[in-house]
Amino acid sequence: MSSHNDNNDEHTSGGELTPADDPFADPGLPPHEHRRQDIDERAAKRSERTVALLFTVSILATIGFIASYVAIPIDNIVYIWPFGHVSGLNFALGLTLGLALFCIGAGAVHWARTLMSDEEMADDRHPIEAPQEVRAQVIADFKQGAAESQFGRRKLVRNTMFGALALVPLSGVVLLRDLGPLPGDKLRHSRWREGSLIINESTQQPLRPEDIPVGALVQAMPEGLDPHDHDFQVEIAKAAVMLVRLEPEDIKDRQSADWGHEGILCYSKICTHIGCPATLYEQQTHHALCPCHQSTFDLADGARVIFGPAGHPLPQLRITVNEDGYLAALGDFEEPPGPSFWERG
Repeated sequence: MSSHNDNNDEHTSGGELTPADDPFADPGLPPHEHRRQDIDERAAKRSERTVALLFTVSILATIGFIASYVAIPIDNIVYIWPFGHVSGLNFALGLTLGLALFCIGAGAVHWARTLMSDEEMADDRHPIEAPQEVRAQVIADFKQGAAESQFGRRKLVRNTMFGALALVPLSGVVLLRDLGPLPGDKLRHSRWREGSLIINESTQQPLRPEDIPVGALVQAMPEGLDPHDHDFQVEIAKAAVMLVRLEPEDIKDRQSADWGHEGILCYSKICTHIGCPATLYEQQTHHALCPCHQSTFDLADGARVIFGPAGHPLPQLRITVNEDGYLAALGDFEEPPGPSFWERG
């Protein structure tokens, strides 16, 4: 028994444990194999030029992106095999931006694999709290890493990388052109003018008072708008109106009655929340409902908001009857139609 204990003590306390005895022992790292660039400066120079070339190609691709965005028309269609007919602008933008980003990534990877230090190091796990000596070690490691990366020595790599990284964000900056020029006061005015005839959207004919029976709601637009014009959607988004005919005694707001004609009231049909058409009409209550977010307007009371997120009544258009018996506008809206952007000004 005594002999067994002595042997056991000798086995556990004498000398260093082997990996078979201690599973947590560090088996050690294999010998480091130097890369060709580590021992041949000419090979290192070739790798440096390769990385610089990739960064330079990225710079040129970014410049190509900007040039394509400015020079290629948006409606340019080209045939590219195997994609078929595609937008020339979109193809050029995707190709140049993809090349720019790829070359930055490829250059960084090639730099890390051929020029930065690849020597593996083993270190013990440290507590979360960092004492002063650990902080000093971190700073020392950072300086050592900066030196091993050869960031200061390989000026060609460093400068071309800076150029590539500086130009790539310009790809996003030039896209701001798509926001278009500032609208100025365009959103505050529509196509309605004094004397503009009110045209039925369905029949494309001018409206007379007798065309609108009591309780009916008709959607309309100003004369001079052609649905086939390229700017029709822009103009109708501000000028679209709806006419409703009420019994004069049912109109609660005196100004609304004065701005109408024989119980016919004309309001913008563009909801003041986010611009959906608020044309779901409830005849018994004289309420107009926007289907997007259920904003509800009382057309008998100046189109004021009685429910929902809209913040303002629907602007009313002053109307009259011209000498030919047709309904016509007396001018533009008093307030800009559509969402309440003017509150931000």
